[in-house]
Amino acid sequence: MDNAFFVASKFTWAFLSPINLIVIVMSLGTIALVFNKITFAKWLLFPTMLLSILLLIYPISDSVMYPLESRFQKPDELPGNIDGIIVLGGGEELKLSLDWHTAEMGNGGDRFLAAALLAKAYPLVPVIFSGGSGLLNSPVLATELSIAKDLLTAMGINENRLIIESLSRNTYENFVFLSSVLPQRTGRYLLVTSAFHMPRSVGIARNEGINVIPYPVDYRSHSTKLRQYDFSLFEHLQVLEPAWKEWIGLTVYYWSGKTASWFPAMEP
Repeated sequence: MDNAFFVASKFTWAFLSPINLIVIVMSLGTIALVFNKITFAKWLLFPTMLLSILLLIYPISDSVMYPLESRFQKPDELPGNIDGIIVLGGGEELKLSLDWHTAEMGNGGDRFLAAALLAKAYPLVPVIFSGGSGLLNSPVLATELSIAKDLLTAMGINENRLIIESLSRNTYENFVFLSSVLPQRTGRYLLVTSAFHMPRSVGIARNEGINVIPYPVDYRSHSTKLRQYDFSLFEHLQVLEPAWKEWIGLTVYYWSGKTASWFPAMEP
């Protein structure tokens, strides 16, 4: 489904990733120096150097991530009745799991922890997982299909409660494919995904007519009060990469009609 969009997004991100951009610009600047294009090299290298230093000493990445993560909040009180718990993929480490033949969680592992907690709070509703292989050159394998099931059952969720959709490769396909497996198409579902990923997820769900109640997890940014100079480039880039990718995703999904608004917000 929408294979051209999926492939184009992978190749485009290779050039828009902040880390890749820094390496590309520095490489072009070095080539310019080799060919004695001093002025051109200065225009490339000096801004890149300043940005790299700023990223090193201060978490400006939090300023990019925080608006995404603060857009939606967990319900003050859990709703009395729901028809299921939707968990979006992304918390599992697909390649590591396949390499080592064991189910591995990654940075988004909080999605599985939240699913387990909510499954205890709602012992009679299904837990619906949506997520397949997002790798460009990897077909869906039988071993991939079991990773989410292994993680969720290890968290104490009975296998009989699980509904697993494993064909989707991105957030849009998550909800398109979910439409056919939901127990009640017009029901209410708690939606579990990373906080920075929630605005785009809710926007697509609304566009597809799926009634979701946001339950964001996996926070990665700090409020203004807790940001400090800490000289940790790697940690700052770990926050900047997914945040920048999400802003691009919001924009592209809006332009392509996959969401009805550019930056979806909480409903009254």
